[in-house]
Amino acid sequence: MKISIFGLGYVGAVSLACLSRDGHEVIGVDIEQTKLDLIRAGKTPVVEEGMVALMESVAQSGRVTVTTSAEAAVQGSEISLICVGTPSAANGSQDQGAVLRLAEQIGLAIANKAEPHVLVFRSTLVPGTVEDVLRPIIERSSGKKDGEGFHLCFQPEFLREGSSIRDYDKPPFTIVGANHAYPVERLRALFGHLPCNFLQTSVRAAEMMKYCCNNFHALKITFANETARLCEALGVDAFEVMDLVCQDTQLNISRAYLKPGFAFGGSCLPKDLRATSYLAKMHDVNLPMMSAILASNRVHLDHAVDKLLASGKRKIGFVGLSFKTGTDDLRESPLVTLAERLIGKGMQLSIYDPEVHLARLLGANRRYIETTLPHIGELLRAELSEVIAESDVLVVGLSGLEIANALARHCRPEQTLLDLVRLPNTADIPATVEGLCW
Repeated sequence: MKISIFGLGYVGAVSLACLSRDGHEVIGVDIEQTKLDLIRAGKTPVVEEGMVALMESVAQSGRVTVTTSAEAAVQGSEISLICVGTPSAANGSQDQGAVLRLAEQIGLAIANKAEPHVLVFRSTLVPGTVEDVLRPIIERSSGKKDGEGFHLCFQPEFLREGSSIRDYDKPPFTIVGANHAYPVERLRALFGHLPCNFLQTSVRAAEMMKYCCNNFHALKITFANETARLCEALGVDAFEVMDLVCQDTQLNISRAYLKPGFAFGGSCLPKDLRATSYLAKMHDVNLPMMSAILASNRVHLDHAVDKLLASGKRKIGFVGLSFKTGTDDLRESPLVTLAERLIGKGMQLSIYDPEVHLARLLGANRRYIETTLPHIGELLRAELSEVIAESDVLVVGLSGLEIANALARHCRPEQTLLDLVRLPNTADIPATVEGLCW
């Protein structure tokens, strides 16, 4: 293919070298003449393992040209990869100056082009930027429409400095956010040979996913380092501990828990986080990230309270009370806390949970409920249909098809349902269904 690459930093320069190596004709575009002169001379503009030999090789192949002209690059290519920088502004926002200026230039170039051009944004961009900010600029300056005269898509890159050539050849996956089939197929032809899954999604999801990945990487590094500081104070080998943690691929290094839902609770997580924070304080170890987890969990519960109060309705039915479906454990259940908060606001509650029966609550469960919701006996209902019948709003904390089917049978169109578990088949439920964060 004929490809133009805008921005010849790490991502752009490595992409230029690798695409040319793979047989494509590549036009490199940058405003810095020094970078262009280096590439013409077969030298790399970035310090990166393997780039010296690779750039020398591709420069000699005759498949690489460089220019400062967006017009020439667009006219001479069928696909443009935009890899310009999006650094932080002084206030922490994203400085999009370079990509905004480039969008205007590319739009003017597309105006003079007969065939559709594919624009692939690879720069990390705030979700919504491609569709809400860049598309209007390009449509205005080109006089053409996205999906007709040109195609916009977003393809996040996963190149790490120091191993970028290896990462290019063996990425974790290829993600393409696009609204039309044509650019997806062109990118599949370009990158589909790589040994990974090729996944299509929405433009916004692709933009957000890049931020999510980077934030998760930062989170993991910080978690390991905070664990190491506590281990040092306790005389424990931090490498040994983290190696053991990583041996668990069912819960730790896995998809487990990485799903939006309600706040966590139960008899383990809250108390162990508190114990960890206390232990750190006793040894004068500062763990800001771990210490903030419980506070963040409370904010998530507050979000549910705010949504329910905003409904303006006072009769609220709970489908579920225990901290997790399939258990009767009420200790530190966020649903119990939510019920307590709503009762304090004067709401009228009724509760259904097939696993929770007041008569058989024992030990810690009984003590906890007597302290937190002493009048629970008046709120519990034997049948889900009873709770549905006497409620204007339903809070669903139990998952499963059986619950969804029962809601579909008994709910009324005027009711509102706050889904905390992402129920299946919500289209069959006659009530207005709202997710907590979806």
